[in-house]
Amino acid sequence: MVGGGATKPRDGAAKPRGGDSVVKLSFPLRRRSDLSLEDFQHTWRQDHAPLVEKHREVLRIRRYVQIHRFDDPLNEALRASRGGPEPFDGIAELWWDSLEDLQAAIATPEGAAAGAALLEDERRFIDLQRSPLWLSREHVIFDA
Repeated sequence: MVGGGATKPRDGAAKPRGGDSVVKLSFPLRRRSDLSLEDFQHTWRQDHAPLVEKHREVLRIRRYVQIHRFDDPLNEALRASRGGPEPFDGIAELWWDSLEDLQAAIATPEGAAAGAALLEDERRFIDLQRSPLWLSREHVIFDA
């Protein structure tokens, strides 16, 4: 839920407040080669997450979620069944009320400084060359 509430679209599925204007950044992450999965995830959750939270207001971030991969034989079986590439180590997801809200936040000197601080910290544990990111809008198919 973004913005503390949900609305019911015509199809009956819940969607974040803000409707179709809500923008999501998806950032599948691969760790730096000198870090174990455990060290990467610890740094991401214990060090980087508080930094994102510190800058959330100036960057107008409505929601921040970390998805941490865990090792399990089923992960490899699922990947192999589809001929998939090596797995990501996690996925960061961030939401804004609108594209305009995101653009306005990063256009300020404070927003630019916050973005630079986050990028500097990310370089400590993320292999940025192998970690794509993109903006998108969610289309909820069902939400049971």
